[in-house]
Amino acid sequence: MKPTPESIAAVDAAITSRRSIRAFLPTPVPREVLDRILEVASRAPSGTNTQPWKVYVLTGAAKQGLSAKIQASFAANPKQEGLKDEYNYYPAEWRSPFIDRRRKVGFALYNLVGIAKGDTARMQAQASRNYDFFDAPVGLIFAIDRIMGQGSWMDYGMFLQNIMVAARARGLDTCPQAAFTPYHAIIQDHVGMPANEMLVCGMSMGYANPDAIENTLVTEREPVNSFTQYLE
Repeated sequence: MKPTPESIAAVDAAITSRRSIRAFLPTPVPREVLDRILEVASRAPSGTNTQPWKVYVLTGAAKQGLSAKIQASFAANPKQEGLKDEYNYYPAEWRSPFIDRRRKVGFALYNLVGIAKGDTARMQAQASRNYDFFDAPVGLIFAIDRIMGQGSWMDYGMFLQNIMVAARARGLDTCPQAAFTPYHAIIQDHVGMPANEMLVCGMSMGYANPDAIENTLVTEREPVNSFTQYLE
């Protein structure tokens, strides 16, 4: 493909306009649009073309049913005591600058939605919105075969990014969600996930609610020279 200013701008816009949206409109997403997004995303590179992704797409009653089950579990055990992720998404020990960035985005979101520091009840209520897929019409659940290694998880990240960028190109928004990982047993049973598969994450997809204050959050990115070293 020969690049043009228009094609460059379109790709850049799809990438840079991607944000984690936390309030969606109920507007449905046509099945053919979902199929095309996933078809485009499947062009993500993977080591020796292993294509380690497996996707469960939930809409309507299927999505509502899963949300109800997880919400019931969360309401009974908001501290998620006894629940364990099947893999470590975050480090066992937080250090700067990573913990600083984590805290900053958390405080920024809570400030926007009016949650004061220490208001545990409202923090838990905000966290629980994850399990309704933030009211998005489409919920995606991603799984990977347990035999796959660390490299395949790198491949999976590129697949997820492709989905989010392809969605933006079509005016859709997304929110990737590791918040689902403690509930892999509930999800496995609900979607019929075989025992050889492991939950990777969830994702909300739909059209952003333009009136929701939480959707005004734009996280910062470090400048290129802070994480790049050129060697000549």
